Amino acid sequence: MSKLKRQEKLLALIEENEIGTQEELAEALRKAGCHVTQATVSRDIRELKLSKQPGRNGLQKYYVPRETGAAAEDKYIRVLREGMISMDCAQNILVVKTVSGMAMAVAAAIDAMQFKEIVGSIAGDDTIMAAVRTVEDAQIVMEKIGSVCGT
Repeated sequence: MSKLKRQEKLLALIEENEIGTQEELAEALRKAGCHVTQATVSRDIRELKLSKQPGRNGLQKYYVPRETGAAAEDKYIRVLREGMISMDCAQNILVVKTVSGMAMAVAAAIDAMQFKEIVGSIAGDDTIMAAVRTVEDAQIVMEKIGSVCGT
């Protein structure tokens, strides 16, 4: 099972069940057909930025915190400013170069800004490719990102 599928299954499990420990989460994943170690579960929790909150039974349970409002927007702008090195487009494909290891965070920031012109994006280690609806929209997105980053 791929990392993405495993993490999707993990998120579904914590959404459907009150899981409060890494051991419980690892066991639930194993029952769901994912062969995981404690270290893998620990990394997934960190990568998915899971937190704990009181559950219905009074015990702590994992959940995905949702940031909204100005604090979330400030965070995305900061990630863009600190992570992005350059951007260019080839027709309607926007290519964003980032600091090594920052592409996923920058792509998440761009996705969170919900540019209606972007259909979807793919992030590697230091490069993001975003499919934009039209060539004209690609220029609009570049201008919007540039204005957000102060360039």
